[in-house]
Amino acid sequence: MGIGYSSLSLNTPFSSLVTTDTAILKAQSKSNLKSNSSIFNTHLQKAVFPIKQKLPVTCSTQKILPLKCGRLRGMDTQKGMVAKPIIDLHGIDEKLIQKMVYDALVWSSLHGLVVGDRNVQRSGKIPGVGMVHAPFALLPMSFPERHWKQACELAPILNELVDRVSLDGKFLQESLARTKKVDAFTSRLLDIHSKMVEMNKKEEIRLGLHRSDYMLDEQSKLLLQIELNTISSSFPCLGCLVSELHRSLLNDYGNDLGLDSERIPGNAAVSRFAEALAKAWAEYNNDSAVVMVVFTVPNKEIDKEGELLKDGTLLVDGKAVAVVYFRAGYAPTDYPSESEWNARLLMEQSSAIKCPSISYHLAGTKKIQQELAKPNVLERFLESKEDIAKVRECFAGLWSLDDSEIIRKAIEQPEFFVMKPQREGGGNNMYGDDVRETLLRLQKEGSEEDAAYILMQRIFPTISLTYLMRDGIYHKDHAISELGIYSAYLRNKEKVILNNQCGYLMRTKLSSSNEGGVAAGFAVLDSLYLT
Repeated sequence: MGIGYSSLSLNTPFSSLVTTDTAILKAQSKSNLKSNSSIFNTHLQKAVFPIKQKLPVTCSTQKILPLKCGRLRGMDTQKGMVAKPIIDLHGIDEKLIQKMVYDALVWSSLHGLVVGDRNVQRSGKIPGVGMVHAPFALLPMSFPERHWKQACELAPILNELVDRVSLDGKFLQESLARTKKVDAFTSRLLDIHSKMVEMNKKEEIRLGLHRSDYMLDEQSKLLLQIELNTISSSFPCLGCLVSELHRSLLNDYGNDLGLDSERIPGNAAVSRFAEALAKAWAEYNNDSAVVMVVFTVPNKEIDKEGELLKDGTLLVDGKAVAVVYFRAGYAPTDYPSESEWNARLLMEQSSAIKCPSISYHLAGTKKIQQELAKPNVLERFLESKEDIAKVRECFAGLWSLDDSEIIRKAIEQPEFFVMKPQREGGGNNMYGDDVRETLLRLQKEGSEEDAAYILMQRIFPTISLTYLMRDGIYHKDHAISELGIYSAYLRNKEKVILNNQCGYLMRTKLSSSNEGGVAAGFAVLDSLYLT
């Protein structure tokens, strides 16, 4: 893992802060049964139709929404029309599409909607060399406004849930105890966590930059959570830019397409994340301290260059570190040697604000997600019955592999399940026949390897026709989408300083693809068109 740091001043103009942290964020991305088959049963409620309202049109430090995403009253969210195509793509003139494609590519180049081109050897080594537009959808994906509001409303509740789970060391250790025996990576993380518990290490200032991912199930009309990311939540910058791109295209071509650019929600994720980092730095109360960003460039080794003072201050290159922001550290490949593990331990032992701390990191694992879906577990961490109901409502079916009845069903009908290891970053899950074969192998071997996985109900969202752009080439195909809601949480002892929804990420992939990572090459960036 490598590092980079930025010095912040209380007098620093916020626009400068956003520019600095935009560059940082662009550097690297990273059990209830809800029906979609005879296995699952649901109770559906009455549809609610959206009211059109004016939305902001910039990705800036302004508030994202007149669509207030705090606590809403009397909002039915569970049944209604699943997203329909916003336009008949078969009826669009080909010359108009080509004009839009050209304008979109020019806009991307002018506004930084670009990534390194892996086909260019010097890309990523010399600034500005070997850049290509990020993969994106040419037009936004339709999404019901009531489900958008539901996802926004969940964000502060989930933030609070993560924080409370992180404080229960016994729950984290016991829930992951079996996983620890068979998953070396999770075991190392738990070892660091155990050391923090033994030394009674208190994270008085806690910062979380999260993203909760959802799909809208076509049959049940339910918004179901896929996962909650608590480390290196990717694409806040590029997600904002795609929203801006789509708004620009609809400003120019909306009349031809019959679409209104104001139906694309504002997206201020990158500036909200930068604001959260700045506020965390301010809470540390050391004007000379820096924000250190940890990323995967192996030219810096924190365990060799870092120093821990007696008062807990972390010094790197002689600079006190106020905030450690992890853009890496979520995959075994980020720890190729003991140096990286030593560095992670050193940072956890320090008084620097970690984003995330080891406890927040563990709270975002798949196994903890599955444990929270068990009956009466949410009640351990949340007091409000209303909040508990809202969170439970978005849970898909989640099971451990010690449930013999669900294992039998998964072997018989593997197409309705996803098998997940404790990994982030895309490309790790198993589907279809791979689920059946792996479960049969685990049964035959009788080992404890099953503790490394969870089973999740497979969600089947609406399939829509869309234009996908990659490497300057567009093609029309059937696709499905996944919505991610960014959120920020900052707490200093008993005082909650931030607990907000920050913006969103829409990812669209071919309906024939199982995995959905943009960086992994499975999906493209997209935005929302509220219906």
